[in-house]
Amino acid sequence: MATTLNLYDQWRDIAADPTRATAIAGTLKVAIVTATYVVDQNLHDFFNDITNEVTGTGYTAGGNAAATPTWTGPDGAGLLTFDASDPATWTQNAAGFSNGRRAIFYYDTGTSTTSRLVAYTADFGADSGNVAGDFSVAINAAGIYTSPR
Repeated sequence: MATTLNLYDQWRDIAADPTRATAIAGTLKVAIVTATYVVDQNLHDFFNDITNEVTGTGYTAGGNAAATPTWTGPDGAGLLTFDASDPATWTQNAAGFSNGRRAIFYYDTGTSTTSRLVAYTADFGADSGNVAGDFSVAINAAGIYTSPR
C-alpha cells in the first residue's frame, strides 16, 4: 500500500539538522495501527504515545524494519532527502490482522519511551491487513522526507 507520509513535529525539528538526525539510535521500523489510534502530530514524540497497534499471526508487535535509512544532499538544488527501503511484507495468514488503518514510522530502541517517532501515513481509507493476502507499505520513490535546506 503506497500512501502519503506526515512528519511528527518533534521529528521535523530533528530532521532540520541531518547531523542530529543521523545520530538517532535504533532501528527504523514501521508499525500498523487501527482506526482508533488518534494522531497528535504536535505532542506525540515516542512510541509509548502509540495506541491500538494491530495484532495477528504474521504481525510482530512493533512492526517490521525499514532497512538502510539514509540522508542525502543537499543536492545542487539544495534538497535534503531522508529515505529507507520498504519494510518487509506481512505475509498472508488467515489468523492475521484485518483492521490496519495507518502506518507509523519510528526508531525502535527496544524501549517505547526512547523510541523516537518519525512519521505516520494518511488513513488507508478502509481496514486493511494480511488476512486475505500479503500486506505491505511502500515508501514513496521520492523518500520519506524531502525538503529544501
